Amino acid sequence: MTRDSDILIAGGGLNGPVLALALARAGLTVTLVDTAPPAPAPGPFDGRAYAIAAGSRRMLARLGLWERFAAQAQEMAEIKVTDGRAGEGPSAWWLHFDSAEIEDGPMGHMVEDRHLRAALAAALAEAEGVTLRAPDRVVAQESRAEGVSVTLGSGDVLTAGLLVGCDGRASGTAARAGIRRSGWGYDQSAVTCAVEHELPHKGIAHQFFMPGGPLAILPLTGNRSSLVWSEGSARAERLAAMDDAAFLEALRPAFGNFLGEIALTGARGLFPLGLSLAERFTAPRVALVGDAAHGLHPVAGQGLNAGLRDVAALAEVLREARMRGEEIGSALVLDRYARWRRFDTATLAATTDLTTRLFSNDNPILRLARDAGMGAINAISPLRRAMIREAAGLTGELPPLMR
Repeated sequence: MTRDSDILIAGGGLNGPVLALALARAGLTVTLVDTAPPAPAPGPFDGRAYAIAAGSRRMLARLGLWERFAAQAQEMAEIKVTDGRAGEGPSAWWLHFDSAEIEDGPMGHMVEDRHLRAALAAALAEAEGVTLRAPDRVVAQESRAEGVSVTLGSGDVLTAGLLVGCDGRASGTAARAGIRRSGWGYDQSAVTCAVEHELPHKGIAHQFFMPGGPLAILPLTGNRSSLVWSEGSARAERLAAMDDAAFLEALRPAFGNFLGEIALTGARGLFPLGLSLAERFTAPRVALVGDAAHGLHPVAGQGLNAGLRDVAALAEVLREARMRGEEIGSALVLDRYARWRRFDTATLAATTDLTTRLFSNDNPILRLARDAGMGAINAISPLRRAMIREAAGLTGELPPLMR
């Protein structure tokens, strides 16, 4: 089989372009197929933003991406985790993570989607060894002993040694490869938006656990914060359908007044929440990355960071295979990637699932247990520092790009 490139990536989003850049840095040729055209300049703020953990920031810096939007990134110096009910204020027991307790700098940064996507588009346009096919989509694929071929919506047929699915939870790449998914919903949905507020946030992120689900208040540049408000699906749908005035009225009891007056900025989004895991991360000539492999509850803010760990691990496995002269799409090579990511992903999935079930209720016994647990962790410095490093993405078997 004559190959158009070493690697084909189906799906752009955020993980796909980062993977393309990481593979090109390793000397591999890449074709990236994306349904959306590139956005080389930031558009208006649409309310979307992401938490970038310290380990992910290191990788983005090594790929030359971080410098492109560092001025628009907001440091998360502290994280405060509390339990309580809307309108009643937080519990007396709480958990406080401070970046000053570790030597690796801030635990993370908040970055708006528009700035991250513009940086990726500009970097892809400059990258050698990367071909972008957008807007287009993969509609068929075939894995054979000598390689993989895909058919695009445009009718073109492309060939490579490996196909990587970065095409989300409803991954067509996974479905066509016969990879099934397992998981469940939480009967929760997340309302996402951003607010402007009167007082400075000082780089502090807040996670307020309420009976219906957590409210994450995450600092953006200026006097603005990104919100991820998880509630029972029926109530979340009502919240998303409200006009701005009614939504703010519903938000204020949960948000509180610690940042003064608040006003909405950008748009609101609504996303159903659940746990969804691919039963396998690989198939013949196929690998899955990001949401195509694992969809997590946003309670820990690790969805994008887990995907970027996939990217860094797969890039390292393929780099090493190329250096050894191995066939990059072989089962032996792909199994190294699957084994590397399996334990970390399963652990993170179990942690987010347990946290969601433990905190998204108003059971008085569970409330007492979780509040006492947070208080105990907060009082034990070594355990607290270990959790800070975990939140910063600095634990486990880190790929070289994240070290």
